Amino acid sequence: MAYIVALTGGIGSGKSTIAKAFARYDVSVVDTDAISRQVVELGTKVLAKISERFGSETLEESGVLNRALLRQRIFSQPDGKIWLNQFLHPLICQEVQRQLVRGTSPYVLWEVPLLVENSLQDYADRVLVIDVSKETQLARTVLRNRISPQEVRNILSAQATRAQRLAIADDVIDNSGTAFGIALSVDSLHRRYLKLASSYCQ
Repeated sequence: MAYIVALTGGIGSGKSTIAKAFARYDVSVVDTDAISRQVVELGTKVLAKISERFGSETLEESGVLNRALLRQRIFSQPDGKIWLNQFLHPLICQEVQRQLVRGTSPYVLWEVPLLVENSLQDYADRVLVIDVSKETQLARTVLRNRISPQEVRNILSAQATRAQRLAIADDVIDNSGTAFGIALSVDSLHRRYLKLASSYCQ
């Protein structure tokens, strides 16, 4: 298996933007969020079980998952969150492992938002944290997801704290800077990871 760099950060930190910057260097990216969406695609047995557990209202008229409503149900039912995690986690992990093995670049970037929350850092060779202030997370998420500030605060309270993420970081990108500065950071880290991966493979 290739050298694995786990990329993580809180909601609204810009993880996907940074991952795309690495992808421009032909780095293989395994996106856990994308995989979590794939396992609940229209018509899957997984989606049917979620609807059965949380109510048919969690499906839109088209049959796709109503993520906003499911999120509300989860926050109002703590045991529901536990059930959903226990149900989806093995399926997502299986696909993540499959894609990590198939990575073709010297190192693979594993984009995983809940790295700290699920104690997954030991599965990576290095951890890159995308860091922004809580205020920036709030503003970006309200704008992007078109949800209320309180809903964003609920999400933030359920995630690891900024300090907890930084505590397990090997590298940090401050994603509140200029686009040029961030591009330089990505370029520098890409070169570092190539060297680490080269040593790892010897």
